[in-house]
Amino acid sequence: MPLLDSIIDPIAKIIDKVIPDPEARDRAKLELLKQENSQDLEMLQASLSAIIAEANSTDPWTSRARPSFLYVMYVMLLWSLPMGLIGALSPATAHAIAESMTAYLNGIPEPLYALFGTGYLGYSAMRQWGKTKGSDR
Repeated sequence: MPLLDSIIDPIAKIIDKVIPDPEARDRAKLELLKQENSQDLEMLQASLSAIIAEANSTDPWTSRARPSFLYVMYVMLLWSLPMGLIGALSPATAHAIAESMTAYLNGIPEPLYALFGTGYLGYSAMRQWGKTKGSDR
């Protein structure tokens, strides 16, 4: 929230100059911080509303997104078993497969990984928050 910080600091300096009473000055700054925190909360709620809507969706594609990701991860981990067998029978073939997979995964742009990770972690955090709050069962 750089924009909020750039606004809050000058206002706090103006409060220091305009309000001579230290107690009243502290109350004004406290109120300013409360405003900043409520705006931060509103911005956070707005940014997470899409995740909440997705979590509450009855769309089967949306509800299968998380399990599908886990299945992909399971397949990738379990792929090590046949790769071990391939490596035992033909190390050159196993090496070529591993190099090809590495080249493919390195070809995916880093921002796409970051976007996926952010979305997945945000979704997980909102699910946990919903469970803690009791709205997700």
